[in-house]
Amino acid sequence: MRKTFVMRGQTASGGTEVLNFSGYKPGYAYRITEFSLYPSTSIAGNNDELYGTVTAGKTAVSPIDPDFNNEGLIATTNTVTSSGWGGNMPFNGSVINDTFLITQNLILMVQNEAGGEPINWQCRFVSEKMSGAEEAAVNYKQFAISDE
Repeated sequence: MRKTFVMRGQTASGGTEVLNFSGYKPGYAYRITEFSLYPSTSIAGNNDELYGTVTAGKTAVSPIDPDFNNEGLIATTNTVTSSGWGGNMPFNGSVINDTFLITQNLILMVQNEAGGEPINWQCRFVSEKMSGAEEAAVNYKQFAISDE
């Protein structure tokens, strides 16, 4: 049975958060299926350029300069709003590697290019049952990425 869960919070622009998977259940891994950003202040009349990344690497990946050659980069998203667009309709774009199996902590980083306000974020994950051999391979892969 697949179990879906959400991690969410609010982080200062330019800040990072650790998404903690250290207490994961043996025999299970997780996949990220959604990564969303939302402004935190003056939503109706603000112009925002929100960017975010989630990485399995040792350090955060800059959300305003993501490198898709980085094997540890597993999700990137942006949300751009402008009060001049009539109704403040946002543009959202995400690229998510939903084939990456997660067994160790991740690093989330967000940036608001239009100002220094904090950014609301949400990540949705789904659990995946693994065999013992799969678990060993997944743990080694993520360890190797985070140890680079």
